[in-house]
Amino acid sequence: MAAEAVEAVFREERGLLLASLVRRFGDLDLAEEVTSEAIEAALRHWPAEGVPARPGAWLLTTARRRAVDRLRRDRAYAARLAVLAADAERAEPAPAPDVSGSGQGFGSGSGFGSDELPDERLQLFFTCAHPALAAEDRTALTLRCLAGLTTPEVARAFLVPTATMAQRIVRAKKKIREARIPFRVPGPDELPERLPGVLQVVYSVFTEGYAASSGPRLQRLDLAEEAIRLARILRRLLPAERESAGLLALLLLVHARRDARTGPEGEPVLLEDQDRGRWDRPMIEEGRALVVRALTGGPAGPYGVQAAIAALHDEATDVAATDWPQIVALYDVLRTLTPSPVVEVNRAVAVAMRDGPGAGLALLDALAGEPRLRAYPPYAVARGDLLGRLGRDGEAAAAYREALELTGTEPERAALRRKLGE
Repeated sequence: MAAEAVEAVFREERGLLLASLVRRFGDLDLAEEVTSEAIEAALRHWPAEGVPARPGAWLLTTARRRAVDRLRRDRAYAARLAVLAADAERAEPAPAPDVSGSGQGFGSGSGFGSDELPDERLQLFFTCAHPALAAEDRTALTLRCLAGLTTPEVARAFLVPTATMAQRIVRAKKKIREARIPFRVPGPDELPERLPGVLQVVYSVFTEGYAASSGPRLQRLDLAEEAIRLARILRRLLPAERESAGLLALLLLVHARRDARTGPEGEPVLLEDQDRGRWDRPMIEEGRALVVRALTGGPAGPYGVQAAIAALHDEATDVAATDWPQIVALYDVLRTLTPSPVVEVNRAVAVAMRDGPGAGLALLDALAGEPRLRAYPPYAVARGDLLGRLGRDGEAAAAYREALELTGTEPERAALRRKLGE
């Protein structure tokens, strides 16, 4: 029982705990070490003494005491942190956005109170996603610090050895320390430039969960759900930012189909073949409401537009009833906001559904020289599907064989082998 309570608090409130400790002591390594020590102390004391009424507050108090003890013993360490603290004061941090009310949700489950642990995860988000860090390092650090994944779990998500991932995380922390990246929310003039990077990190986490790049499973639901949890935090902390609503809407509307996306043996099930009765309707309704917020009050952002596309899919009773003209129109908007070959592939598939396979194939063939699509399996799969619908079976088989060489997960490879057999 005590171990379960520790695990629950650790998973739900780890980001809060780390953020408060980093804010107070200015060092991410120290915060992680004393957090681990507090967890170990809980596992020793709670079985005998009982789980405290406010377990989160107990962990925070214990971690703070451990940090103070560490600094008293290590004068050099304390001196270095004092320099960091002075830098932070000179940085004149911008006031955090008004997030009144958001702390209630965070405190109710774990015993953290807003007076003891102000929600400073927003600062930690922007620290982990600072543009001075390499893109892959940002995602890795976010998974480690805010999603609460272990280093081996992060390594599996990136398909690299644990030692490699450990080095990557150490490198990111070192960069934060040496560059003296401030632990703060960017000011109003910086936020438009910095927020997309934070949203992209969360979206990258979800993407790997939605469609794993390799391994025995098509989906990694643990990563997808962690990304949704992070997106919810961002939504609460930045209620005025419409793209935070758009990102959460997109994740919910796509994740709502999770149970219908795979068959009994884990094989992928195409959208047109999915049992829509298995889609998560409450999640869809929540996502649709967020789409309205994301698209109201100014020009739409890329996540809001993608969420609107996902909503049109989720609202349709079947593929034939889907509003393909509207989806194509939304892709036309998206390609102006974030032009990319992937957007063009998705748009071509939507055009094929609106105007026929020949029209979609012509658009895909026009992308044949795009180097970024050479290692993108969905491009070859889309060509194979449209060629098959046109009765050009030999060319379709060649496209499927090309996709088979690129595809990483075994369920997708098995599905492609079945297509080739057909």
